[in-house]
Amino acid sequence: MDAFTRFTNQTQGRDRLFRATQYTCMLLRYLLEPKAGKEKVVMKLKKLESSVSTGRKWFRLGNVVHAVQATEQSIHATDPVPRLCLTLANLNRVIYFICDTILWVRSVGLTSGINKEKWQMWAARHYYYSLLLNLVRDLYEISLQMERIAHDRAKREKSQDPLGHSVADEETEWLQSFLLLLFQSLKQHPPLLLDTVKNFCDILNPLDQLGIYKSNPGVIGLGGLLSSIAGIITVVYPQMKLKIR
Repeated sequence: MDAFTRFTNQTQGRDRLFRATQYTCMLLRYLLEPKAGKEKVVMKLKKLESSVSTGRKWFRLGNVVHAVQATEQSIHATDPVPRLCLTLANLNRVIYFICDTILWVRSVGLTSGINKEKWQMWAARHYYYSLLLNLVRDLYEISLQMERIAHDRAKREKSQDPLGHSVADEETEWLQSFLLLLFQSLKQHPPLLLDTVKNFCDILNPLDQLGIYKSNPGVIGLGGLLSSIAGIITVVYPQMKLKIR
């Protein structure tokens, strides 16, 4: 109970819970819509999803400052690849949150002279760029982990077999060897696995909004739910958040 209280007292924690609720409603609505007699339930889910989405906008109002701070931190990363990817990703997040704030201003009726569709597209575009750059960083980190594991395994195999023969040397075993390396890399580095899953699931939404890869609400809802669960884990267990090197 204490852990739950600490979690909900954090703005990020509340946003993750709201986000998980929003995408759960989207997923359930998609699953129930084709079924007869579920019209009232679908309408309630749709209203709840809309209310939660509106509530989440309040939590995101101060995220421009957090994104600026994250940009300042990423500039000091020692590895040039994460430094470049994270800095550009965070700059795009700054623009995304600015667009999101402008859309919020329009939604509450403070001004009417804002082109909603245009700003939504700008927000989706910069959100997409941010996630894409984060995925590039994840792939880079995965490649480093795979290289390290492959190097350690090669040393062990060489000590056991001076001729250097191994099953992985066979061309037919290349894919199996690659998948095994990938599995071991992610298994040994849970924060990297969570970050990759989160970014991959999140990118489905802007891909659909921008028309790059069309999905359905069920896929987007499931992806958003998985991403929210990954985010909740990193808030509850900060050591599971991928660190900047």
